[in-house]
Amino acid sequence: QVQLVESGGGLVQPGGSLRLSCAASGSIFSFMSMGWYRQAPGKLRELVARITIGYDTNYADSVKGRFTISRDNAENTVSLRMNSLKPEDTAVYYCNAQDVRYGYNYWGQGTQVTVSS
Repeated sequence: QVQLVESGGGLVQPGGSLRLSCAASGSIFSFMSMGWYRQAPGKLRELVARITIGYDTNYADSVKGRFTISRDNAENTVSLRMNSLKPEDTAVYYCNAQDVRYGYNYWGQGTQVTVSS
């Protein structure tokens, strides 16, 4: 079983920045493909960014150039740096882990990000 704990959400003004972190425990982090998803009220959960075990990254078009995902295998953490935030980035952000050995999928409890003046 993998436990994921997110932190770093909050209220920020448009144009501001936030850094989300996700700490993983319970399995071998280096075998985990890690990602951040978000879900706004009334909308489906969507992929924001993902980083593979080989450190390849991909981003939603809406966040390219503004968000950066990174991972630290020594600390078992994945982070999402969010710059130039817009009101439409407002959502609950979820950390996701996919065990590439077995195909298991894990989710954190989510952290709220609100972009508003």
